[in-house]
Amino acid sequence: MSKNNVQRKSPMGGGKMGTGEKAKNFKSTMSKLLKYLSEYKTPIILVFIFAIGSTIFAIVGPKILGNATTELFEGFMSKISGGPGINFNKISEILVILICLYAVSAIFSFIQGILMTNVSQKLTYKLRKELSEKIHRMPMKFFDGRTHGEVLSIFTNDIDTLSQSLNQSATQLITSITTVIGIMIMMFSIDWIMTLVVLCIVPISVGIIGVVIKNSQKYFKEQQKYLGHVNGQVEEVFGGQNIVRVFNKEQKVIDEFEKSNDILYKSAWKSQFLSGLMMPIMTFVGNLGYVAVSILGGYFVIKGRITVGNIQSFIQYSRNFTQPMGQIAQVSNLLQSTAAAAERVFEFLEQEEEEQFVKNPASIDDVHGNVEFKNVHFGYNPEKIIINDFNAKIKQGQKVAIVGPTGAGKTTMIKLLMRFYDVNDGAILIDGNDLRNFNRSELREAFGMVLQDTWLYNGSIMDNIRYGKLNATDEDVIKAAKAAHVHNFVKTLPDGYNMELNEEASNVSQGQKQLLTIARAILADPKILILDEATSSVDTRTEVLIQKAMDNLMKGRTSFVIAHRLSTIKDADLILVMNDGDIIEQGNHEELLSQNGFYANLYNSQFENAKAV
Repeated sequence: MSKNNVQRKSPMGGGKMGTGEKAKNFKSTMSKLLKYLSEYKTPIILVFIFAIGSTIFAIVGPKILGNATTELFEGFMSKISGGPGINFNKISEILVILICLYAVSAIFSFIQGILMTNVSQKLTYKLRKELSEKIHRMPMKFFDGRTHGEVLSIFTNDIDTLSQSLNQSATQLITSITTVIGIMIMMFSIDWIMTLVVLCIVPISVGIIGVVIKNSQKYFKEQQKYLGHVNGQVEEVFGGQNIVRVFNKEQKVIDEFEKSNDILYKSAWKSQFLSGLMMPIMTFVGNLGYVAVSILGGYFVIKGRITVGNIQSFIQYSRNFTQPMGQIAQVSNLLQSTAAAAERVFEFLEQEEEEQFVKNPASIDDVHGNVEFKNVHFGYNPEKIIINDFNAKIKQGQKVAIVGPTGAGKTTMIKLLMRFYDVNDGAILIDGNDLRNFNRSELREAFGMVLQDTWLYNGSIMDNIRYGKLNATDEDVIKAAKAAHVHNFVKTLPDGYNMELNEEASNVSQGQKQLLTIARAILADPKILILDEATSSVDTRTEVLIQKAMDNLMKGRTSFVIAHRLSTIKDADLILVMNDGDIIEQGNHEELLSQNGFYANLYNSQFENAKAV
């Protein structure tokens, strides 16, 4: 059980879990963070005022309580010697003042807590909003070079760590520093010699804190690292349960998890153990100070230098003096975690963006569907060009098929057409206008896409189809569904078009998902249509129905079809045969077969395989 319990500690990287993590450039990151916080000057100033006020009122309390003790002691001694005795009225007045002070301190603390929480939540709201807006302006190459988990971690783990640690560290730092200064002033006001005795303990306390942090930090780093490994394994295994079970790898997965979890347990145990030593050791060192203060204070009372109540106040102050010192050390570590999280957020916000707009943009209203690839050269890495001198002319309304082996560059050409990437050299023209002369968002409005990998979100079937055209009526959606031959299937479902698709739409088949995305594309009614293996996930009978619907959809509309099953594109007006980034053959089906070249070999091999089966 202990191993599992370790995992539950701060999975978001806040608090101690993140203390071993440091920013690459602490000063620069904190400067940027302070710039964001400067928008909330007034509430932050109020936080400082209320935090200081709360601490001051709390600090004054022990000395006033000491006055009550002195009054009680002197009254008791007076009673023994035949005097008037204890003045309960004065003690009552002192206690009322003390209660009022502590009440005001609590109110101030409550107000500053609300203000700081409000500031931290507003800041994280703003950062999340900026991240959300930024992600839509990022180039595709950014996402191609990172896992989804890495990007998601910035939106969740780093923002949450920033919010939690900022909320804790800011107020804690203010109150701790105020407490240390205030207690020193109050102790000096009682007796400077006893204060110096207490201050002699400070270097010992600081030294112990430094040693503990230094030794525990490496384990905190390892703990954070293997927490990531464990979370990654869990996510991967949950997402691939079918594969794990098909290949009977359950035991292997369990063994791998146990290995990582065991390292996480050991590093977490060591880090928490060393960190847990801090308070007992600090308490022991503090007790040595109390002994010295008690002996010296008793001597001073005998000499008449201070009162009994002052000893009580001083002991209470000395007990409270070491606590904020430890808190300051913890806050300094927490600030490192804050800076590390903020740095990743700012790095994301400072990433290079796509150019969304151009001066004097071409209008998509003038787009009819004439497309020309003119001496196109492209490589995801500029040093490794994969599309070499690509040339092709497509007339309005033509159905163009792009075929070739895996890795030939088919999907890359579609990405260039959609301007997910810009060409390294040459140009892609639509009705004579370079793609780069269109605003990106407007350009993409002219395209409709159906990809091999379907994408549906958590919502009703009606809403998923309507995603292609948000202002479409229910009748429009149903009409598109009928055109995609999905209507009859939807009517058999429990709630019909109102049925909610769950996460990853696992409550419908892969073929049914594809039908829904095709219906979405039909509803969008684009000027240029792109189908990337659109029928690869459906059975032969359904494929025939979809093909008929697509033929109707593509009439009068320029269409690009990527297909491995060459039987589906025999009626294409133009077939571009690609290999190693080049168009090696082009023409219609009959022309290419008569050439008895690369296309003919591809087609005949598929036909022979189908016949053999």
